[in-house]
Amino acid sequence: MIRRLGELWGTSFPAFWLLLAACLYFAVMAARLTVIDVRHHLLPNRIVFPSYAIAGVLLLGAAIAAGTSDGGASFLGVPYLGIVAGGAVLWIFYFILRLAYPPGMGFGDVKLAGVLGLYLGYLGWAHVFVGTFAAFLFGGLWGLVVLASRRGTLKSSIPFGPFMLAGAAAAMLVLPA
Repeated sequence: MIRRLGELWGTSFPAFWLLLAACLYFAVMAARLTVIDVRHHLLPNRIVFPSYAIAGVLLLGAAIAAGTSDGGASFLGVPYLGIVAGGAVLWIFYFILRLAYPPGMGFGDVKLAGVLGLYLGYLGWAHVFVGTFAAFLFGGLWGLVVLASRRGTLKSSIPFGPFMLAGAAAAMLVLPA
């Protein structure tokens, strides 16, 4: 994402500011949701639902202003559909996980997955896959730490939202756009 911001700085001033606003919103949203989920095991709708509209408008606006119709901003040859497709694919994937084992994942995680898919879909399918994989990797490693430190058991619940956010952030920061 940082690389993409650098590219836009020199080519499209409006797209740069829209993407920067999207990144700043992500950082604030992620911080708020992480604190709330760790404390209360809850991802509030009052934060997640508006994030769909805010992220969608800012990311679509950045893609349109930049005039990009390739890479992450296209899906099946349709420009800018990658953003929406990323959100839909992640939402469906997490919904299937929720259906398969309801105690293992809250519906707040499903709703958050759609928002994260918008961000990752903006950058491309590699980001969607890496961000999702990283979330499960981080969550699994944390689960091992909890077990090894004897602070929990295999039946203990851990908030997964922070790991989803960390995985998406890692994919956005580490992978090239």
